[in-house]
Amino acid sequence: MTLQGTITALVTPFRNLELDEEGLAANIHDQMTAGIDGIVVLGTTGEAPTLSAIERERVITIAVREAGGRIPVIVGTGSNCTRHTIEMTKTAQDLGADIALVVTPYYNKPTQAGIYAHFAAIASETDIPIILYNIPGRTAVPIETQTLLRLAGLPSIIGVKDSTANLAQVSDIFAMVVSKYPHFRVWSGDDAYALPMIALGASGVVSVVSNLVPAEVAAFIDAALQGDFVLARRLHYRLLPLFIAAFVETNPVPIKAAMELCGLPAGGCRQPLHPLSTENLNTLYQQLLAFSEE
Repeated sequence: MTLQGTITALVTPFRNLELDEEGLAANIHDQMTAGIDGIVVLGTTGEAPTLSAIERERVITIAVREAGGRIPVIVGTGSNCTRHTIEMTKTAQDLGADIALVVTPYYNKPTQAGIYAHFAAIASETDIPIILYNIPGRTAVPIETQTLLRLAGLPSIIGVKDSTANLAQVSDIFAMVVSKYPHFRVWSGDDAYALPMIALGASGVVSVVSNLVPAEVAAFIDAALQGDFVLARRLHYRLLPLFIAAFVETNPVPIKAAMELCGLPAGGCRQPLHPLSTENLNTLYQQLLAFSEE
């Protein structure tokens, strides 16, 4: 499966902190209308750790139904328990997901040998394509390039979402991993790093800000992938204040606040996440106002 472009890491909308199924369906419809190339549900932005098993299944079911095969549905199925991750990946597969996004085990702090064994076990027990999710800021341990090289040799592992903010490591991935396994793809896991990562060879971005302005982010990424870096650079700098504002506090608190300000289904975040501070909410509002006036 060739997957490139803008993939939106969807928020899970709540109403009175309960799952807003209609809002989720509406958001997916809007994303497809705007030209988004794929969606991720139950990722970091989707507050997956706070959802029950029943809620997770409802989110997957709605996403698959609304996408209707027109765009890929990627489901976050990772946890810090290999057995539980296998179970959740099988569930996503059975419910019709196209791809599983599996994060490095967090809190446990496994060695690189343990990380390889974790992903290899998931790959051997499931039949769904897998994207690795490397985000050491949340997991405490990275997937090192040599480990990625080993994992890329497993048939069902198709790429990595890189949220390391380490362009030197990204360069190493292309030099060491992609050169040996050309099918292995790299996606930027951070909006602000999408432009330099595409310049290095990335296939696109898994975006937070595209929850809010999907058409604008898609136009930016399309320009970069087409090699029009003059236009891509201009669009990058136009979007950069939103990229920064979306992470002024812990994701997805700011992006949900921004969506609420713009009348999009989002709601608040479940605990232990806390509502955006008044100061940052005012700053976010000013950024949104300035962006809309450009």
